[in-house]
Amino acid sequence: MSSSNFLRGTLLLTGASFLSKFLGMIYVIPFTNMVGETGTTLFSYAYISYTILLSISTVGVPLAVSKFVAKYNTLNDHYTSMRMLKIGSLVMLITGFIAFLIMYFGADLIANWTKDEEAEGITIDEMEHVIQMVSFALIIIPSMAIVRGFFQGNESMGPTAVSQVIEQIIRIVFLLVSVFVVLEIMDGTISTAIGFATFSAFVGGLASWGVLALYWKKRKKHLDVAIEKQTKKVDIPARALLKELFRYSGPFVLVGIAIPVYQFIDQLTFNHAMSAIGKESIADIAFSAFNFQGHKLVIIPVTISTGLSLALIPEITNAFNANKMQKLNAQINQAFQIIMFFVLPAVFGLMLLADPIYGGLFGIKHIDITGELFAWYAPAALTFAFFTVTSYTLQGIEKQRFTLISLSAGFLAKILLNSIFIQTFGAKGAIIATLIGTFIAVILNLWQIKKAINFNYRKTFKLSLLMLIFTSIMVIVLLVIKYVFGLFLDVHENRLHAVLMMLIGVVAGGSVYLYLGYASTLFERITGRRIAILDRLIRK
Repeated sequence: MSSSNFLRGTLLLTGASFLSKFLGMIYVIPFTNMVGETGTTLFSYAYISYTILLSISTVGVPLAVSKFVAKYNTLNDHYTSMRMLKIGSLVMLITGFIAFLIMYFGADLIANWTKDEEAEGITIDEMEHVIQMVSFALIIIPSMAIVRGFFQGNESMGPTAVSQVIEQIIRIVFLLVSVFVVLEIMDGTISTAIGFATFSAFVGGLASWGVLALYWKKRKKHLDVAIEKQTKKVDIPARALLKELFRYSGPFVLVGIAIPVYQFIDQLTFNHAMSAIGKESIADIAFSAFNFQGHKLVIIPVTISTGLSLALIPEITNAFNANKMQKLNAQINQAFQIIMFFVLPAVFGLMLLADPIYGGLFGIKHIDITGELFAWYAPAALTFAFFTVTSYTLQGIEKQRFTLISLSAGFLAKILLNSIFIQTFGAKGAIIATLIGTFIAVILNLWQIKKAINFNYRKTFKLSLLMLIFTSIMVIVLLVIKYVFGLFLDVHENRLHAVLMMLIGVVAGGSVYLYLGYASTLFERITGRRIAILDRLIRK
């Protein structure tokens, strides 16, 4: 695959992923307005469990299939690639159905682990219902992901990108319409509405399957021709194929499961710990603020930065295998610098504008609780992004097994500290425990990268200092804006005021930082290219 095609494919997938995440954030606004924080908490209880079981049931196979197919296509063995698709799809159908059974019949157990029977707010029966409703998606999503991986391995990123976006659009439309119908037309209960909302994952999956089926019908004849032209066909035993596939897949599932596991630890401990300190009445509101609405916002800068950084991973792998250590160091530094450039200012911006952003988007009813928790959660964007990129970097330099060690250390810290911190610091204790856990995992990964290839972080530190200076200037601008406009805008009492403060702050802060990054050639030094739009705007 040429570098230009690779870059185009990577940008297509990054763009689709960003659009999907952006839509996933936007729909939360009307969704929260219809069901409130209690409803979104109920929704997140089901979705966190679903995400973990989905990751386990696929065990990283879709991305591994992409790598497997690319390898055998390079060897001109399209026959083996097609066999892997068939075998992998069957395996995913089986594991997906097993995961469905575990989640459907284990819903009562998950619900009881999450909440005490005598706790206020969401009941165990309501939780069990929504968990069972979302479980149906596990039947179809894993095998669908295999087909996406197959297309990617054939250097075709369009099917994944288009199906991903269509899946999200159909899911969101079904979710919002069904919730509106249940609550406003049928006068139904919140739990019934949330049940349909979680079932939207199954409906979105069916839509995605439809898109992939159309692509498959269009491209199948070309795949058949490639197989027919193949002069030598070797029937590698299915066991050998699966063994190779799962050897590839291990590291992928570890990275994919990381963030949901931190959220699941919160799900299992948060309510119990809040009840222990007499704060069970605000537990559902607090949990939703950082584990659902707040997480949707925080993950957007993470998606942008990691998408651009992960585009470098194949080049990092090639440089390592070719023993081009200087090039390897430069590319890893570049990946880390991209993270810092995008996420560092985003973190400080979200922290300073936490109240107007959360209040403007999701409502000001409990802003004294939700705004503070969102501000505490914002730094998780940095640790999440660095964990993802450092983990894939370790894979690129053949140290992927270490990810299990760093991940386990982070989880252990989270498990040991979570309940203690919640009972000591209140709801934000769960966030502090997540930050400590992810920070430990990142530090261990960075240490292993340094140890494995004698990596030099000097350039990253040097440019990060410049980014910190620019971010500090942006912070000063935001503080001035908050003070001046705060004289006549009350973001805690008026939602329109919160929206205005959010828009003014985001535009002003973002403009200042981008201008500084452009004028100093910082962005150009990191990426090797200038920002064409800023070139045209600033030079006018």
